[in-house]
Amino acid sequence: MEAGEIQLQEKRVLLSAGNDHNQELDNVNALTPEQNTIFQESKKIWKLALPAALSGLASTGTLVVTQSFVGHISELDLAGYALVQNLSVRFITGILLGMSSATETLCGQAFGAGQFHMMGIYLQRFWIVNFFSLSLFLPCFLFGTSLFRFLGEEEKIAQTAGYASLWFIPLIYSYVFCWTNFAFLQAQQKNAIVAWLSIFQLLIHVPLSWLLVYTLNWGAAGSILALGISSWLVVIGESMYIFGGWCPDSWTGFQMAAFKDIWPVVKLSVSSGLMLFLDLWYNSVLVLLAGYMKNAEVAISAFSNCLSINGWELTIGLGFFGAACVRVANELGRGDAKAAEFSIKVLFSTSFLIGVCFWAVCLMFGSKIGYLFSNEKEIVEGVSDLSILLAFSILFNGIHPVLSGVAVGAGLQNSVAIINLCCYYLIGIPIGIFLGYLVDLQVKGIWIGMLCGVVTQSFALSFMTWRTDWDLEVSKAKQRLKRWDLKSSGDDESIQSFDHTNSEMKTLKSTSS
Repeated sequence: MEAGEIQLQEKRVLLSAGNDHNQELDNVNALTPEQNTIFQESKKIWKLALPAALSGLASTGTLVVTQSFVGHISELDLAGYALVQNLSVRFITGILLGMSSATETLCGQAFGAGQFHMMGIYLQRFWIVNFFSLSLFLPCFLFGTSLFRFLGEEEKIAQTAGYASLWFIPLIYSYVFCWTNFAFLQAQQKNAIVAWLSIFQLLIHVPLSWLLVYTLNWGAAGSILALGISSWLVVIGESMYIFGGWCPDSWTGFQMAAFKDIWPVVKLSVSSGLMLFLDLWYNSVLVLLAGYMKNAEVAISAFSNCLSINGWELTIGLGFFGAACVRVANELGRGDAKAAEFSIKVLFSTSFLIGVCFWAVCLMFGSKIGYLFSNEKEIVEGVSDLSILLAFSILFNGIHPVLSGVAVGAGLQNSVAIINLCCYYLIGIPIGIFLGYLVDLQVKGIWIGMLCGVVTQSFALSFMTWRTDWDLEVSKAKQRLKRWDLKSSGDDESIQSFDHTNSEMKTLKSTSS
């Protein structure tokens, strides 16, 4: 009897533990089907957005570190560095970053469609297109001194900027591979490695800059060279990950097929480059306008400080930009229009709520934000005067990056480029000039103009997204992938073998189901 009682008690304990486990499962399953779907979609979004945001923050941090090192050398070196960074490098950055984003369109749709073998070929095509595109603009860096003289800069500043331009060349060529590799990895939801590499870049960049600037006494050139070296370390890390077997389905080695169908890639890259170029250069034009205001030194400082805050917060929006590219491209490639629409709704809602949180924080601490950058009373007051406008700019950072990412995922870059041109340069800048100069609102007037452009763009992108026929976009994605798919060509037997195996697996799955 005692043995029987002991067994009965053990059964009761096991039953109780089982009930507790079942209760936990019931709590999870208590979610409605719609809530569970939102939860699952949110997991996919954050898996993409968080590493992209961390990567952007770390990359921006390396630029801040470089500027800090150069600024402690001399005012002349800082002026030359700032001139190259804000004009030449920003010009190239806008083009290359935009062209690289087109990688997400094709690789993302190919990943969704199961055409994994084409992803590596697309990557190699974008390397080729971006490399030769950058080489066309290389004279801007080789003859930097003459360029800045032509723009009317003082001789000393022009010479310093021209010298700095030469040291920027290794950095800009790293962008050809860094951003395309990132887009390739992000399209298959493997961008966490890039976040870790970017954090490593920031950590190694500080001692490397100290070594080249102070220990070896290379000055400003050493600081810029350190930026180039740390950027190439990210490229090497990405390449080792891609070539080392962590992307076995999407990377099948270097192939001559990469040189085929280059022209369609060029057209998509150019439209993507134009789209982001118009976006990135918008703020540069506004800073240039601020330089002609009364008390220009204070005006530029306050305006630039607010733009820096806006830029740092925008890195979160850019994380959702990348997530939107991938999720929409994946679902369109998979042929599921409803899933693409649902993903857009979750993306938009999440990003907008984050924007509302930062908007509230900026409104609460607007009068104190200026102390992050300066103790000068005039500059702090200037930042405080712009804080309400800054808050609303931050709010819209939760809207337009997501909608731009949706357009890139669907391959609608041409439409967004036209919207950016009209909203920013035909609406925002003219309003800023009118309010800043004619109405005499000074810097505040320029910012109001900038905000008008952003608001107009956000509404235009919202309307475009709402009016888009996603079933039609699915058809376009299928046609694009079918036209560029090389599985039926006799050029590469390994590709045919891969596709044959893949089709057999799909047949077995359908049979078993």
